[in-house]
Amino acid sequence: MKRIGFEIRIKPEMADEYKEWHTKVWPELLDALRKHGWRNYSIFFKPDGQLFGYVEVEESFEASLAGMAGEEINQKWQDMMSPYFQLPEGAHADENMIEWEEVFHTD
Repeated sequence: MKRIGFEIRIKPEMADEYKEWHTKVWPELLDALRKHGWRNYSIFFKPDGQLFGYVEVEESFEASLAGMAGEEINQKWQDMMSPYFQLPEGAHADENMIEWEEVFHTD
């Protein structure tokens, strides 16, 4: 298991709608995340649009992202979520997450 921290930014003016969607994430998407080793996944929000994500993965972040990239339900979710993010035109958030280096951990 590997702990991952990552950041990405949404458009602040779309924050309420973005947060609302995350109260009703599709069950099929949650199943796909579990299938590809995503555990203990959380997203944190700051009012300026900055998001920080935390997830625990089985192998590596790259392997977990690659597994999700092959899931049709993930493509649908990413297409729907893309307008919320500050990204290049046509880009998906899961292709633009900035991974943080873990420097300390305690149980």
